[in-house]
Amino acid sequence: MINVWKAAFAFVLVFINIQISFSQSGGRVSGRVVDAATKAPVDYATISIFKAGASSPFNGISTDPKGMFVLTGIPAGIYKITIDFLGFQKRTVDNVVVTAGGNTQLGTVELNASQTTLNTVNVTAKAPIVENKIDKMVYNAANDLTAQGGVAIDVLKKVPQVSVDIDGNVELQGNANIRFLINGKPSSIFGSSLSDALQSIPASQIKSVEVITSPGAKYDATGTGGIINIVLKDSKVQGINGTVNLSAGTRLENGSANLNIRSGNFGAGAFFSGNEQLNSTIYTSNNRTSTNAANNTTTTLLQDGSGTTKRNGYQSGLNFQWDITKHDNLTGSVGFNHFANSNTGLTNQQQLTMGLAGILSNIQSLRNSASSFSAHSTDYSLDYKKTFKKEDRELQILYSSSYGKNTSFYQQQQSYLGGLYPTSASIANNPGKSNETDIAIDYTDPLTKYLTLETGLKTVIENYSSNTNTDSLLANGNYGHNANQTYGFNYSRKVYAGYISGSFSLFNKALEGKTGLRYERTNTSADFPGTNIPGYNTFAPSFLLSHKMKNSQSIKIAYSYRVERPDYGDLNPFYNISDPHNISTGNPNLKPEIGHNYELGYSKGFNSGASFTASLFYRYNTQDIQAFSTYYDTLSIGGTRYNNVTLTQRYNIGSQTGVGANLYGSVPVGKFNFRTNVQLGVRSNSTQGLATVSGFTYRINLNASYEFPKNLIAEVFGNYNSSQKNIQGTRPGFGFYSIAVRKQFWNKMASVGLTTATPFSEFVNQTSTTYGSNFYQSNLRRVPFRSFGISLSYKFGKLEFKKGKDENGQMSVPDPGN
Repeated sequence: MINVWKAAFAFVLVFINIQISFSQSGGRVSGRVVDAATKAPVDYATISIFKAGASSPFNGISTDPKGMFVLTGIPAGIYKITIDFLGFQKRTVDNVVVTAGGNTQLGTVELNASQTTLNTVNVTAKAPIVENKIDKMVYNAANDLTAQGGVAIDVLKKVPQVSVDIDGNVELQGNANIRFLINGKPSSIFGSSLSDALQSIPASQIKSVEVITSPGAKYDATGTGGIINIVLKDSKVQGINGTVNLSAGTRLENGSANLNIRSGNFGAGAFFSGNEQLNSTIYTSNNRTSTNAANNTTTTLLQDGSGTTKRNGYQSGLNFQWDITKHDNLTGSVGFNHFANSNTGLTNQQQLTMGLAGILSNIQSLRNSASSFSAHSTDYSLDYKKTFKKEDRELQILYSSSYGKNTSFYQQQQSYLGGLYPTSASIANNPGKSNETDIAIDYTDPLTKYLTLETGLKTVIENYSSNTNTDSLLANGNYGHNANQTYGFNYSRKVYAGYISGSFSLFNKALEGKTGLRYERTNTSADFPGTNIPGYNTFAPSFLLSHKMKNSQSIKIAYSYRVERPDYGDLNPFYNISDPHNISTGNPNLKPEIGHNYELGYSKGFNSGASFTASLFYRYNTQDIQAFSTYYDTLSIGGTRYNNVTLTQRYNIGSQTGVGANLYGSVPVGKFNFRTNVQLGVRSNSTQGLATVSGFTYRINLNASYEFPKNLIAEVFGNYNSSQKNIQGTRPGFGFYSIAVRKQFWNKMASVGLTTATPFSEFVNQTSTTYGSNFYQSNLRRVPFRSFGISLSYKFGKLEFKKGKDENGQMSVPDPGN
């Protein structure tokens, strides 16, 4: 397979060379947009090009963070170009002459600031839902209608290349080992329970989701699946402004509020958001058959019951931005996060054992169980950025730290019918702490017009601690301390890293690339018995090459070396015995997973506003971390014997290969807009001692919206994730659809929306299987998914784009944001 990809890359390089020669037939228009007062670059300004006499543009682009833009593949002719951005007066450049194969340079275009208030803002241009950039894909969640009133999980279901199952487990290009960030920074909240953390962030707080499938050397090497960065909403405009969002529904309620204040060179913001998932009852049916060759017996375990689940969470935070001087900027933030879930259940159980002589035993029991999990984290960050007289030279120093506290709890009691066996029960608490501190220094220097150097150093210090306290039911009916199931666990990991990276461009930026090497030294210590993890070195190269062709086409190839270090949930040796027949625990001896990611991508934009993106990917992981289930007739844990048990634990099981394709398209038709995303792939797992298992999987979704008169818009979204084979069975498929409408009023300062998900079906049925050398298990879950909801949003405040003065008396304007 590696040889196939080498051949494919060689073909792409030849193709690029051919395309460079053909791309000269279309003309190019380039330039740079700056603030007329401060000469600072204007990021995200809208560049539109019009044919002679036309009232609508036939092509366009947004400026990059340096204010630069390049329009390619423009037929020879005379055109009009407009430059527009919120808070600035629109600039028009007439009689722009474009020649075949030529490069028309507009030079530096200056925009003059305007002054307006919120209730008179009229923005006609908006960012597309999905943007393809050289090293990442951006999903602009602020324009996502059906996710309104939902949570981060609902937004991620819409993001190309990302798949989410019904329990909130996320995969990127078929890989679940993803590095999640908030505003580009880590948070200990993700290491506790990723699914719960993502279900505690309201969608109304999310500005965009950045998907980085082939991270460069500047990024941590962590995450074999890549990086997903959740960017929360903020505002950097002058004045006082904010938003309030409320939603209520049959399954979920949430609310959020933002307040931003900026005067001159200083700004501050605060936000609070919270949500609660109302009680929902899940019905389960489990059937497991196991064999014991030693005594020629077969045991069948039937479990039939229901459980009630409830979730809640909140986030809040403060931040500030201070432009100390023209070249010195300081930003800081503190955030508070919390989420919790609780489950109670009642299960009827029958354990039937058959031998050569017939029925040996028939044990019937009733299990009452309860479990809960809660997590709190506090995140701090301080970021200093210094620019220089030389354009784009930059020094950045970042300190961030995250402190987390979490608690797991379970209790269970099994009562046997007929009084043949005594009642058994246990209660366990598992409080824990986690801390991650990052210190990073990054330096960027444009050595030439076509070559930029980046280098930096970083230290990551992580500490985890966990304590387990267990009480067991005694013969006298009281609970007593179980010393054999009481223990502590401390884990420390330090990562020291350095990198060097270069960005280059050739042929008038028709060919752009990034290449780099990152080195990381990891030292690990743990005080759990039998745990010994030696230190190791990681050399992580990365490479990306992008070619812009005529007719708004581009093609890119990329490679990145990644590692997946186990997190708190993977390592914690706490035994969850809320179901004594199905026990799970962590593994302190896990080694890091190693990943090699290859990607080939193509994108094209059309004059109509339509776009198409296709990517092929190949991933090869060694020391692959996956959950594995083992059946035991009898399992001893801390001196207590449990019968007829499946133990699930994470291991470095072998290697995994993933090959697939992702297709995304967006087509506007009048007031309609259609978007679709299709992901196809084959995943193979090779495990020592077991046969290689390969499974085909696919994900497809369709989004359609229509804009009615008077600021009314409606949207329909449907999604289906197929079932898939894994190393021990099958993972269930998952399908749903949702409908939403939104009405804006009061000059778009307020809106009201209605949403519904699967309105004609109360439950989603999921069937999964698990098997091993001596057992086979099937499981049916009926998960409630139907919901109805209403959401309200209100914007307030005055937005003034007037200029302040820095300490040198120079005029300055903060970068406008959403």
